[in-house]
Amino acid sequence: MTLPRLNIYRHDRGGRALVTLAGVIDPATAPQVRAALEQCLRDGISLIDVDLTTVDRCDDSSLSVFLDASRHAAEHHAFLVLHHPSPQTERLLMDTGFDRLLHAMRPGGARPRRA
Repeated sequence: MTLPRLNIYRHDRGGRALVTLAGVIDPATAPQVRAALEQCLRDGISLIDVDLTTVDRCDDSSLSVFLDASRHAAEHHAFLVLHHPSPQTERLLMDTGFDRLLHAMRPGGARPRRA
């Protein structure tokens, strides 16, 4: 039996959704993440909190998904917020400049600082 490479959990409260990702986000699983985030917008969610605490690995394909979802959310007057990215994911966000667009947060709510 093959275990899934990525699990996606969603919990809604009013117009806010918490989407918890667990596993690996790569070219094979990025379409699942995209579909989950797009479904939130179709369901009228105005704030999508994405918890990355249990993401083992995240590559540039996931950054593309998050950037596209953030832009699409803005078109719907909604917001996408990433929470608890790994140090590697945080570096990718900062190195590409996506940290400003995606509002990546460290534990405790502090914004990452540019070096």
